[in-house]
Amino acid sequence: MITRRLVVRAKDVAFLKGIIEAHEGLAQVFAEGGGDLTIASPAGRDAELDELVADLAAEFDGIVPAADPPG
Repeated sequence: MITRRLVVRAKDVAFLKGIIEAHEGLAQVFAEGGGDLTIASPAGRDAELDELVADLAAEFDGIVPAADPPG
């Protein structure tokens, strides 16, 4: 399982969730509070997920936080 974070306006969460889940089998969305989203995908779909997250961030003025360092 791989995850990516995306921070968007709270009012956009439901719409974004619908878009992501329309890509059947690609990812599931978890809202941690307001517009702070964690998007989880099966291992091996990194490139697809990264492309989708980048597109959504651009379209919805979202922020893709830097990944936490391992360890």
